[in-house]
Order: sequence, then C-alpha cells, then structure tokens
Amino acid sequence: MESVRSASVLENGHPAAPPAAAAAAAAAAAEVSPPCSSCASNLWIRLREKLCTWHIVKTLLLGQILSLLICGTAVTSQFLADKYSINTPMLQSFINYCLLFLVYTTTLAFRKDGDGLLQILKKKWWKYILLGLADVEANYTIVKAYQYTTITSVQLLDCFGIPVLMALSWFILRARYKLIHFIAVAVCLLGVGTMVGADILAGRQDGEGSDVMVGDVLVLLGASLYAISNVSEEYIVKNLSRMEFLGMVGLIGTVISGLQLAIVEHRDIANIQWNWKIALLFVAFALCMFGLYSFMPIVIRVTSATSVNLGILTADLYSLFFGLFLFGYKFSVLYLLSFVVIMIGFIMYCSTPTRTAEVPSTTLPMADSTGFDNLALKIEENHLESTDTLTTQSNKDDSQAEDTTTKLTAL
Repeated sequence: MESVRSASVLENGHPAAPPAAAAAAAAAAAEVSPPCSSCASNLWIRLREKLCTWHIVKTLLLGQILSLLICGTAVTSQFLADKYSINTPMLQSFINYCLLFLVYTTTLAFRKDGDGLLQILKKKWWKYILLGLADVEANYTIVKAYQYTTITSVQLLDCFGIPVLMALSWFILRARYKLIHFIAVAVCLLGVGTMVGADILAGRQDGEGSDVMVGDVLVLLGASLYAISNVSEEYIVKNLSRMEFLGMVGLIGTVISGLQLAIVEHRDIANIQWNWKIALLFVAFALCMFGLYSFMPIVIRVTSATSVNLGILTADLYSLFFGLFLFGYKFSVLYLLSFVVIMIGFIMYCSTPTRTAEVPSTTLPMADSTGFDNLALKIEENHLESTDTLTTQSNKDDSQAEDTTTKLTAL
C-alpha cells in the first residue's frame, strides 16, 4: 500500500506532474498577483502622474507667493505695534485702497473696450458698495480682534471662513465638491491645529485678552466677510474682468475706509511721532497689501477662492519663521510638521478639480404676461373677430349678387 502511494507521488524520482486544471490556476494566480515591489512601483507612478503636474506646481507656487505677501503685512504691522506702539489698521488699509484707486480705478475710467467706470456705476453701484463694505470691514475686524482675544483664538476661528466659503461657492458659484476635497480641507485644518499647539507649547498666547467673547465674535465676523469678498471676487474675475473688480474695490474701499478712518482713528494718527523708519514700515505694508490685492485675482482665476484660502494658511507659519529672528520667538518642530500637513492637504485639494453644476433647463415654454384666463379671452376675441370678418364678407357677396340680378333684369 505504501509503495502504491510512493508511486503515485514520485515518477522516475521526480514529483508527479500536477493536473492541467491546477497548472492553469497556478499560472492565473501568478499573473493576477504580481510581486509587492511591482505594486508599489505602479502606485508610485500613478501618484507621480497625478500630483507632479504643472497645474499643481503652479498652484502651489502661486499660493505661497500670496502667503509671503500676507506674511509681509503681518511682520510690518507687528513691527509698528511692538517697536512704535502704532495700531492703525484702518490707516494702513486706506493707503492700500488709495493705491488701488490710483492704478486700477483710473485705468477703468479711461477703458475703451467694455463698460467703463460710469457705466458700471450706473448698472451695479449698490452691489459694489456691499462688496467694498465687506472687504473693508473684514480687514478691520480681524485686526481689531487681536486687541480682545488671543492669537490662538484668532488662528483657530479664522479657519471658520473656509467652510463658509465652500458653502457660498456651492450655492452662488454652483461648485460641486468630491470626497477628496472635504478630506483635504480636514487635513489642512489639522495642520492649523498643529500650528496652534506649537504656539501654546512655545508660550505665544499673549495673555487671555481683555474680552475674549468680543474678540471671538469679531474673528468669526471677519472670516465670514472675507468669504463673501472672496466668492464675489471669484465670480467677477471669472465672468467679468480683474480690472473691474480691482477698480471698483479701489474706489469704494477708498471712500469707506477714509470715512471710517476719520471717525475711529484720527486721534491715533495725530499721536504718531513720524520718522523715516515708521514711514518705511507703512510703505512696506502698503506695497505688500497692494501686491496681494493685485495678484490674488490672477491666482483665483487659475484655481478657485477655496484653494487660495487653503494655500494661504501657511502665511502664519512664514510669519512665525520670520519672528524667530526678528521678535525672538521660540522654535518648535511642530511648526515644520504643521507646514508639511497643510501642504499635503493643499496638494490633495488641488489634485482633483471641482466641477460646476449646470443650470437646470426646462422644456416647458415660458409663460407670457397674459396668463391662462386672459389667453382664453384673447382666443375668444379672435374667434369673434374672425366671425365678424366672415359675416362682412358674406354681406359683400350678397350685395354683389343683388347688383348682378338688377343688371340682368334691366337688360
């Protein structure tokens, strides 16, 4: 019995050949299940093809340029506040709006192609007043919030503008997001949380604030106003023109910020002890802000307002890196980790484009102003008119027949 089993297993000292079905299954398994190294290489190739594109690289670079410009405004404002005790956010914004007015509003006034300044004011003056008011007050409320609450609260609550921006884009711009976009936003917010944790560990909380509740409300209000301004900017830039947006914001912003400046900051301006260093800081702030306003519509036109706001989350990190040398901030490895996490989320968001929902069309004819009842009445009137026409024609025929009969009788 044992010899029979051995004979069935061995044949001429070698293992017996497997059945044909088993051989085919083994070959199929070998083809379907490639080595792990091959799977990893294929995955790496796909990721490289999806992420290492010119669009993502360009979006990444443009977003970081905006972050550096915002960093410039933050550093100059910090210098004015710490070194010279100057807190005049409205004056700084007023200078920026004046530059926008001089460059873009005057260009818009003399533009020959498309609507000029007067035509735009006649058609859409109230819309741009609301836009200018939102933009001016967004800048003012965020800066004002630092007087009442902590840096940590401002950094955290300022992220409230991103979901507001996505919601406004959904309803106004008809943007439609995928799951990867929501995951990317969550990753970016996780990076912001890491940055805030690094601030707490480094002791950069700047006290508890004079009135935390007021400061938090100001941050939420400013973030919402920024979202409104950014969505409006995206709509105008993509559907109208960049020149129209900057020209009208420069005009309305100059008027509103000038009035508010005269009301709330005239005493602070009178107390400034001017010298060339202070003037240079004001000029540097104005140039950075002017560059930000001039460059952001270009980036939004290429990408979207949401991706821009995700990209500029790194602005606080750049400010912190400069603060290590300028203001003596303490370094933490968590700053680098938060930067990497934010960039990963930003790349994830840009890797998959959003789509725009189409406006639903209807096959029903548009109703006119007459309404159904009036339309029936109109049909009835037309019927009566046609009846009268037939009666008149019949009377004419009868009269012609009578004339013919009379002539025949006379003959």
